[in-house]
Amino acid sequence: MDTVVQTADGAVDGKRGRGGRRGTISWRGIPFAEPPVGQYRWRAPRPVAPWPGVRECYDYGPAPVQEKLFTARGAGRFQPRSEDCLTLNVFAPSTVSVTPRPVMVFNYGGAYILGGTSTPIYDGSYLARARDVIVVTVNYRFGPFGFLDFSDYSTDDRRFDTNPGLRDMVAGLEWVKRNIASFGGDPDRVTVFGESAGGSAVLTLLSTPAAEGLFAGAISQSPAPDLVVSKENARLFADEFVRLLMDPTRRRGPERDEPPLDPAVVARVLAGASAKELLRTGNKLIGFTRGARLTDPIPFAPVIDGEYLPQHPLEAARDGNTMSVPTIIGNNKDEGELFARFWDILPDSEQALVGLGDTDDHDLLQSLYPVKRRDVLIAADATFWTPTIRFAGHHSAHAPTYVYRFDYAPLLLRASGIGATHATELLAVFGTYRDPIGVGLAAAGSWGSTKRITATMQSKWSWFARTGRPAPDWPRYSRDDRRVMVLDDPTRIELDPHGDRRAAWDRVHLGEPG
Repeated sequence: MDTVVQTADGAVDGKRGRGGRRGTISWRGIPFAEPPVGQYRWRAPRPVAPWPGVRECYDYGPAPVQEKLFTARGAGRFQPRSEDCLTLNVFAPSTVSVTPRPVMVFNYGGAYILGGTSTPIYDGSYLARARDVIVVTVNYRFGPFGFLDFSDYSTDDRRFDTNPGLRDMVAGLEWVKRNIASFGGDPDRVTVFGESAGGSAVLTLLSTPAAEGLFAGAISQSPAPDLVVSKENARLFADEFVRLLMDPTRRRGPERDEPPLDPAVVARVLAGASAKELLRTGNKLIGFTRGARLTDPIPFAPVIDGEYLPQHPLEAARDGNTMSVPTIIGNNKDEGELFARFWDILPDSEQALVGLGDTDDHDLLQSLYPVKRRDVLIAADATFWTPTIRFAGHHSAHAPTYVYRFDYAPLLLRASGIGATHATELLAVFGTYRDPIGVGLAAAGSWGSTKRITATMQSKWSWFARTGRPAPDWPRYSRDDRRVMVLDDPTRIELDPHGDRRAAWDRVHLGEPG
């Protein structure tokens, strides 16, 4: 296959893989939209201007604006950060296929406050080569740049759009639809997949009318389905953000006892702020949100604006309004250990149960968890597993749905007690146990099993992308039998795992079965 490919916007030149990536070509840093800077902050992505000649796409584009620590690419190496971040990457086998290849489009995680396609674990070369698919990874805006809603302050002179980050994801899928055939991909066989916030984004895309027809399958890994923001809270977050930007020393609660902000003032303040100031103020807004203990614990997430995103994904699934495409969805067995040990952003168990059912329900639910690690388990289940199972139950009523639990952990993670925690399945999906980022885990007594779990995950994910079904031995999920594929070495099927806990959570969720 030639490294130069003609897209609708201009020609791009890629690089042939070397070493472990031999047999692949990657095109990195392809712009799919114009830079969202200046007056285009908080606006929907605009079509990219065509370029003359051949554009060299040899390395990733800048990461979205975030703390430098989160852009590490290796020891002492960090990806540049910029508001001009709307680029994507294509990884393909270097051979020409007789038939178009299935396409897998990935959205990264990071709680909608960090991430980027240059993170080493998201290298699509290994998956593309091993399973003869095309992998696309897409940068999207997050934090205050992607998920603050200033639309109430729009005027004829300065417009603000809702959900810029979500619109970026849709624009990336539109680019794939227009261009992927030039790379040997099948635009009608596109699977969107993501992990953590990226997995939540998949459920949001299933509920976004503008994404209709842009993908034929969906894979949601470890989503937090409630990671969205109500319009009411979005107004509060926008108001507080602007006031914090004007007065960094501000210390107020969620009550609004000041006159509403003037749209002209909002436009002037936002236009005059640097990216660094916006990031710093976003961090202050996170602190404000934690202290306020609002129903939305994180201020940055897709906003249910009633138009671009009409409904909460769980409500859309319940009402039959999610896209009727085949979907894989699931969680990791030890989801909460990552957060308990390294990143304290989950609600504690008491906060997770606030407003749910009555005291007897709470007592019953808590009695179903072991005393040791109870807080961690309840917080993780409330954030990840419970709403995921509820979404699966609703979505399965009108689309083929396949549920998994990822149980595999290398010996080193088992011995440390971390186990199959959040994000560890990514090493198997992307095949990076032989890459420097994962080889230490594999070499510490798990060389053979990491090879087998990688083959298992890549086989099932790519077969789903190719056929709409992950494997002949993986049954569809329904609320009648609740059959779940346990992804381990080896795999197995379980019926309604932890069904007592699921039933108890159903009770505290106002008696509505998931």
